[in-house]
Amino acid sequence: MADSRSALEILARPAAFDPGTPALVVLVGDEPFLAFHVLALLRERLCPDEADRAWAWREFSGDDDPDPRDVFDEAATVPLFAGATRAAVVRRADAFVTRARSALETLAAGPRGRRGVVILEVKSFPANTRLAKAAARHGLVVDVAVPDRADLATWVRRWAASRYGVTLAAATAERLLERLAGNLGQVDQALARLAATPGTGGNGATIEPDAIDDVAGGPQERTAWGMTDAAAAGDARTAIAHLADLLDSGESPIGVAAQAAAVLRRLSSAARLLALPADAGRPAGVEAALKAAGVASWPKALAQARAALEQLGARRARRLPLWLLDLDRGLKGDASRGLRARLALERLFCKMARPPAGRRQTSTTPRGARP
Repeated sequence: MADSRSALEILARPAAFDPGTPALVVLVGDEPFLAFHVLALLRERLCPDEADRAWAWREFSGDDDPDPRDVFDEAATVPLFAGATRAAVVRRADAFVTRARSALETLAAGPRGRRGVVILEVKSFPANTRLAKAAARHGLVVDVAVPDRADLATWVRRWAASRYGVTLAAATAERLLERLAGNLGQVDQALARLAATPGTGGNGATIEPDAIDDVAGGPQERTAWGMTDAAAAGDARTAIAHLADLLDSGESPIGVAAQAAAVLRRLSSAARLLALPADAGRPAGVEAALKAAGVASWPKALAQARAALEQLGARRARRLPLWLLDLDRGLKGDASRGLRARLALERLFCKMARPPAGRRQTSTTPRGARP
C-alpha cells in the first residue's frame, strides 16, 4: 500500500488533523468504523458550515457503477459564493478505480487548484502502481485498517475519554476488546451505553471491568459468553442450555464454536506453559501462565480462568486444541447443521464437564510432564 497516515492516529487526535489541499484522497482498508469516522472528520474540515454540506458533499456508491464523468464533474464544479470545498466521495470504489484509473492518475498527479476533491474508499491500494505513487506524493492516503500490532486497548481508552468523557481502567479496555472480538463499531456502541449508564458517565471515576458485561454486546452475545464461561467451568448443563438458546435464535454453529474456541485455546496455552521444565521458560505460577496465554489481567478474569484450568486438569486442558480441531472438522463436514451440529458442540462441553465428586483430578502444574 502507498505511504499512508493511520486512521487510528488521526482519530486519537482529531483536533490536529489537517487534510491539506489534495486533489485525491484515498481511504484504504476494511474497518468500516474507522472509514466512517475519517469521512466524518474530512466532511467537517472540508465543509465546516453544515448548511453547505447538502450541495458540497456528494456520495456515490461503487455498487451502482457510477459514471466516472459524473464523479469528476461533481468535484470540478466551482461554487460562486461559498467557501466550502466540493467533495465527490465514492464508497466501495475498488471497481471504480479499475475503470477510471487513467483519469485518476492524471487527477492525482497535479495540484487541486480551485476544483474540489475526489475521495475514494477502497479495500486495497497496491503501492507499486502509478496511481498509488501519485497519491502518496501529491494526495492523501489514509489507512483505515487496524494494524496487526496496534495497541488497541490504549486507543480505546483514549477514544472513550475524548469521545464520551469516561475513564477506563486498562483491564476494562482489554475486557471490551476481548468480549467483542476487537470489533471497533461494537466497542464504540458499548462505550456509548456505558457513558449513558447512571453512575458511570462523566463523573471522573475509573470504570472497572466488572461494568463491561452489562453493556457490551446484545443478548445473544451475552448468552454466548455465558455458554463459554459455563463450559470452561465444567458446568455442561448450563453451557448446553445456553447453546440451545443460541442455535434456536438462528446463530451459526461455526460462529458459536469460534467464540468458545478463542477462550478455550488460552486455557490450553496456559496448561502447556505450566508443563514446561523449570529451565525451559515455565512461568512462575498459574496466574503468570494465564497472563502469558492472553487472559485479561484483572482479578475476576484471572480467578475465573484459574478455576476453569483447575477443574479441567492439565491433561484435558492440553487436549483442548485436538477437541476443537475435531469439532471444526465435524462442523464443516457431516455435522454442519441441525441436530448433528448441536450434538457436536454438546459433546465438547461434556468432555469438559466437571468430574464426579471424589474423583481425583490431574494437577495443573505437573512435574516433568510433557505438553
